[in-house]
Amino acid sequence: MGRVVVSRRNVLRWAGAAVAAGGAVAGTRPARWARLRARLAGELLLPGDAAYETARLPFNSLFDHHRPAAIARCTRAEDVRHCLEEARRSGLRVAPRGGGHSYAAYSTPHDGLVIDLAPLDGVEVRQDGTAVVGAGARLGDVYAALAAAGRCLPLGNCPSVGIAGLTLGGGLGWVGRAYGLTCDWLRAARVVTVDSREVTASEDREPDLFWALRGGGGGNFGVVTSFEFATAPVPEVLTVFRIRFPAGSAADVLGAWQPWSTAVPEGISSTCVVLPDGSVDLTGCSIGPAALLLGELAHLGVDGPLEHAEVDYPTATAIMTQGHPPRNAFRASSRIADSGWDDPAAVADTVRGTDSALLIIGALGGAIDRLSPTDTAYPHRGAPTSVEVFGTVGNLPAEHVTREVDDAQSALAGLIGTGTYINYLDPEQEDWAETGYRHNLRRLRAIAHRYDPDRVLRFPQSVS
Repeated sequence: MGRVVVSRRNVLRWAGAAVAAGGAVAGTRPARWARLRARLAGELLLPGDAAYETARLPFNSLFDHHRPAAIARCTRAEDVRHCLEEARRSGLRVAPRGGGHSYAAYSTPHDGLVIDLAPLDGVEVRQDGTAVVGAGARLGDVYAALAAAGRCLPLGNCPSVGIAGLTLGGGLGWVGRAYGLTCDWLRAARVVTVDSREVTASEDREPDLFWALRGGGGGNFGVVTSFEFATAPVPEVLTVFRIRFPAGSAADVLGAWQPWSTAVPEGISSTCVVLPDGSVDLTGCSIGPAALLLGELAHLGVDGPLEHAEVDYPTATAIMTQGHPPRNAFRASSRIADSGWDDPAAVADTVRGTDSALLIIGALGGAIDRLSPTDTAYPHRGAPTSVEVFGTVGNLPAEHVTREVDDAQSALAGLIGTGTYINYLDPEQEDWAETGYRHNLRRLRAIAHRYDPDRVLRFPQSVS
């Protein structure tokens, strides 16, 4: 074997090769992951591991280019604490992920550490009706466990959405006017704070944190590992309904529906989907028998072919949450109305003739307004209507769909009001902080600074 000439150039080249190959050189990334892996009860997935490519994918496939440096599948609160300690120590980008439905994939940070809460998916319904739900549980599993126990909560429409993100952003859903927001039923939450404490936030323990967790958005103040909810008995009967209106009818339908939707008894919740051709799909649910709903529909002021059925709660849940794909490529944004709109035709025209953008318009009010705009961090109590602008990309250029959605939400701000639902995160929306949190923003920022002064939980639309 010939003599090896050791030079500074060779040493540097060998050191670089060792790092690239995953060698455990002190202070390198591989050493960091070895240290974390040794402390976790759950699995640590790195690029190249068999399960990594599937585990890294966010719900919105437009962000499939996000490649986390590591994914920690946390099976206990201590795993979360170890992840936060490593993030502080190494200056890592870090984000908790429950259901993974973050519209902008903020829960899957590129080149960061994902605190994957999916293994913490237990749902326990106690004899007194209290539900203890792990932060990794998906709504489909929560619905099933509650229904089996004869209980219900106001939850969202998509079964694969995580309970954590839904609750922390407020929790709009298909029975919201009857029962309020998801966060209104929260009684306590177990939280791992950035300084490695495990605390219980409730009305009488960590009350500021508890206030912030009800509408202040996910990933801002600590990592929630479990929730404790009050629940209600399931209704004996519900009536689900659907009316489809033809192309060109949107102005008349929205003009009649918007005042009707907030004047009906709070047991009736409804949503209008407005398509680019001006057709409207009106769906909803009424707590109680069909006679109650039919009496109220007689006052709607527009006619269309009505489909309806009296069903039990599990059947209503299945009907109202069907049709959601496991993954999607989309752009979305939102506005929340300050009051009833003056020009329904202009609202409908915000998506008229677009290639993809449509409006999903939901009735608010009812039980949502039993609390004041400062009782929780969710600030939109008193607003009558929410509007989500949604565009599926499909075969269209993503930039084109983004432009359509952004143009529509910008126009809506001038027509109905500037409110924003924080769970519909939109990277293009420059006024998201002021319009998403409104009068509660200053208090939220103070709480975030208290619990995360070094901004370990930072992302593009974090409160801090």
